[in-house]
Amino acid sequence: MSWISPIEAPLGPGESTNDYDRFAEAYAAENETSLINAYYARPAIVDLAGDVTGRRILDAGCGAGPVAEALRERGAAVAGFDSSAGMLALARRRLGDDVVLERAELGGPLPFADAGFDDVVASLVLHYLEDWTTALAELRRVLKPGGRLILSVNHPFVSQMAAPRGTDYFATRSTSEMWELGGAKHLMTFWDRPLHAITDAFTAAGFQIDVISEPAPAPGARERFPEVFAQKQSGKFLCFLFFVLTKA
Repeated sequence: MSWISPIEAPLGPGESTNDYDRFAEAYAAENETSLINAYYARPAIVDLAGDVTGRRILDAGCGAGPVAEALRERGAAVAGFDSSAGMLALARRRLGDDVVLERAELGGPLPFADAGFDDVVASLVLHYLEDWTTALAELRRVLKPGGRLILSVNHPFVSQMAAPRGTDYFATRSTSEMWELGGAKHLMTFWDRPLHAITDAFTAAGFQIDVISEPAPAPGARERFPEVFAQKQSGKFLCFLFFVLTKA
């Protein structure tokens, strides 16, 4: 997968943004082996979850289900939801019919009972929303008292470094990228916000912040992608920001 970023252009006729149904198969296939997903975002979320044996976990924005699968392999009972029918079809193929998978929008009412989960994982989904108020309230609602929300979002420092000169870091603003997947280009739009706005949203929603993490990639990343790490002696790079929150 390659990106052409950032862009400042209106949508063309018939063009939509963040349409995962259009590239579900290509996206899922890419993520099986990519540095960003297979060696970074996914293992970081799973590692932050720790020992999940016997825990009931909801995968918010589950996509094709790789995070849910990894957590299930570690002993969790998993369920998930996503807004994309195409991604859910892939998740059902991967996880089987015994896993509850619902089509739902993050930011709207969720089809799950109050306090039904020990943990929620939300890998790289909140940054698609301008307003996190309803999304965080719903994720908190479905958590048991003391339950954890384990999540990742675009790193605000990376977003600022990639932004046009003069961009106000302290503004909540939309940005667009063009992704190349499956031989086609797809317009993607995200919402960037400063670090304090991220943490303020979590505490205002009734969460305690336990962990803020900028993890190293998983073992094997340097050997698999030597060109990326040639100038990175630490073996780390800025990309996403990870959090573990507790329902207060």
